[in-house]
Amino acid sequence: MRSGYKPAVSQHTRDFAKKLRSNPTDAKRKLWAYLRSKRIGEKFQRQEPIGEYICDFYCKEARLIVEIDGGRHFGEDGKERDARRSKALESLGLKVIRFSNYDVLMNIEAVMDVICDYIVKRIS
Repeated sequence: MRSGYKPAVSQHTRDFAKKLRSNPTDAKRKLWAYLRSKRIGEKFQRQEPIGEYICDFYCKEARLIVEIDGGRHFGEDGKERDARRSKALESLGLKVIRFSNYDVLMNIEAVMDVICDYIVKRIS
């Protein structure tokens, strides 16, 4: 797929993304409070459908996806599924950064530093 291309999204995926937005985890709620304030200068969308995937947070300007991973992501199946997902999204010219729920809940400042550093490099 070409860089910059955003694949079509099914109505089912759109509906599911809306459902996810209305019931976020504690970690996603906390990160969203930081991202939506635009303290880092860029607009983020939450639970953004891209093709068959629903990305936790997406910054169009930086072509950045931020994923927050809970326990199911750390088993072998989860790691393999996440690797396939990241590869597919990166083939669209997007960058995927992952953090654990624990990282967000216990060290939000470090998470925000990583996100900000990437945006500065990508947009500059």
